[in-house]
Amino acid sequence: MHMSAIVHRNPALERLPGGMRFPIAVSALLLLASFAPSPGPVSAMAAARLAIAFDALPLDPSNPARRRVGGLVYLGGWAMRGDDPRFGGISAMHVDKKRVTALTDAGSLIRFAVPGARSGKGSIEALRDGPGNPDKKSDRDAESMAIYGGQAWIAFEKTNAVWRYRGADWRSDAHASPPAMRKWPSNAGSEAMLRLPDGRFLIFSEGKKRGDGSTEALLFDGDPARAGTKASSLGYRAPAGFSITDAALLPDGRILFLNRRFALLEGVAAKLTVGHLSAVKAGAVLTGREIATLRPPLTVDNMEAMSVAREGEKTIVWIASDDNFNGLQRNLLMKFTLAE
Repeated sequence: MHMSAIVHRNPALERLPGGMRFPIAVSALLLLASFAPSPGPVSAMAAARLAIAFDALPLDPSNPARRRVGGLVYLGGWAMRGDDPRFGGISAMHVDKKRVTALTDAGSLIRFAVPGARSGKGSIEALRDGPGNPDKKSDRDAESMAIYGGQAWIAFEKTNAVWRYRGADWRSDAHASPPAMRKWPSNAGSEAMLRLPDGRFLIFSEGKKRGDGSTEALLFDGDPARAGTKASSLGYRAPAGFSITDAALLPDGRILFLNRRFALLEGVAAKLTVGHLSAVKAGAVLTGREIATLRPPLTVDNMEAMSVAREGEKTIVWIASDDNFNGLQRNLLMKFTLAE
C-alpha cells in the first residue's frame, strides 16, 4: 500500500498505552490507504548517502527489564528514521558481518551497519533493473530476497517475477516469470524466498490458496531466475489467522518462519514458527512449531523481514518491519538470540 512518504513519529499515538496504540494504527491504515501519497518516483533519485537515527526500544514498554519472549532472548531493538524519503517499507533483509542489506517494497536498496550508536550512516538507491516502470511502486513491489555467493535473487509481487542480481554492482543478469507463479494474487504473491543448501529455491505465496486451505509454495529444482526451471507445488500452513511474511534457514537445517496478522480490534502481531527442511518435498504441506509471539504490549509492528546470522556460538535472529511509508507505523529493527 502507498501510505505517507514522510517517516516520522506520532507523539499523540506514542503516549497511548501499548495495547491501544496498534489497533488505532491499524484503523488509521484502513482509512488512509485510499488517499495517502506515494513515496514518489524512485528512478529519478540517484544513489545517495543515508543518515539513520536509531531510537532504542524495550521489548516490553510496560516492563522494560523483560528480555525473553518464548524461545527468543531480546538483545536490542530500535525505531529507525532516515533522512531520505525513500527510507522505509522494508520487506526483506540480509544481515552478514554486521552489515544490513535491506529491500523496500518500492524497489530501493538500503545498506547500513548494524546499530551500535544512536545514529549511523548508510546508502540508499533504486534498483536500476527490474520489471515494469521504475517510477511505479506497484511495478517494483519487491517482497522477498535471497543472497548467496555474491548474487541476490529478488521476487517482485505484482509481476510474480524473479530477478537475479550481481552483488558487486546490483545489475541484473537474469530474470524469469515462472508459469507456476502467474496466477498468484498481484498483491499477495511471492512473499518469502529461501535458497536451500543444495541449490534449490523455495518461494512462498502470501495469499494463493490451495484446496486443503494452505497457501501455495513452489519448490524450484534450480535457479528460478532462469526460464524453464522446473517448479513443484507444495503448501504452507501458517498459524490460524496469520500469513507468512518471510523465512530463513537456521544453522541446524531447520526453517524459521515469520508470520503476521492484522486484526482491527487487536492490532498487529507476529508469530515465529520452526519447521523441518526434511519436510520440503513436492505435494507436502509445511507447518511450524510456535516458538515466540510478538503482540501488544510488546514492541511490534508490521514485521515483514527476517535474517538469521551467527555471532560466535549464538544464533541471531533479526526482524524488521515495513512501515508502508505511513507515519502511524514505525521502521523497527529487532535483534534476538535463539534460545529455544
